[in-house]
Amino acid sequence: NKHDSVGIDLVAMCVNDIITCGAKPLFFLDYISMGKLSEKITIDLIKGIIAGCKMANCALVGGETAQMPGFYPGDEYDLAGFAVGIVERSKIIEGKEIKEGDLVLGLTSNGLHSNGFSLVRKVLFESNKYKIEDKISSFKRLLGEELLVPTKIYVQPILHISEKYKILGIAHITGGGIIENIPRVLPEGISIQIDQKSWPKPYLFSLIQKEGNISDQEMYHTFNMGIGMILIVQDNEVLEIIKELKLMDCDSYIIGKVIKGNKQVII
Repeated sequence: NKHDSVGIDLVAMCVNDIITCGAKPLFFLDYISMGKLSEKITIDLIKGIIAGCKMANCALVGGETAQMPGFYPGDEYDLAGFAVGIVERSKIIEGKEIKEGDLVLGLTSNGLHSNGFSLVRKVLFESNKYKIEDKISSFKRLLGEELLVPTKIYVQPILHISEKYKILGIAHITGGGIIENIPRVLPEGISIQIDQKSWPKPYLFSLIQKEGNISDQEMYHTFNMGIGMILIVQDNEVLEIIKELKLMDCDSYIIGKVIKGNKQVII
């Protein structure tokens, strides 16, 4: 019954996508549909959306709230939104300049972000009978709270970095994980080699993998594995970029390199 953070996830999934082409989010609109309108839930949802827009420095300019009895059960709702951003045509980040020898910089995630929840519910709650109020020694929060940590919004750090350094490609790690999202930004003749030991994995992913007996391949296909955003940058600038990101409370690691190949991610 926690509804005040999913609005941040909603905004994050839009603005984090927009930033991958180098665009600055300008405004956001939302759509909330419920079986029976609840003032408390609606207020919590909008609080989260406002918080997300503030993190992304974009305006919430409007939205739609619909009550649809008979379509949704009374205690369920649907939440959607979209954002509009702007970038100079000459500054669009398309990945065309990525070349062999460039480095892959991974920006850490807050946790699950907004993907993989169907598998998490099946593994933890259906198969292994965990409860949302369970206390697990490796977590600072209850299990349910750990799972619901909202998606990190990367807009401000990336906009700051892009003003000072050349970013060759950006990939938002959502559904499909590292394996499926990075190839979208790669030019022909190029692949990415990832060193999976190069960054610390949050314990949450180890728990899911252990309890579900899930292969590494499926984990990297489903979850972000602790990396929420990928930047491909020139090797002579990467250390300065890491320092700049750290100053903005955004941890990052060199997690791989660009090699010759066929638009694949090799882990």
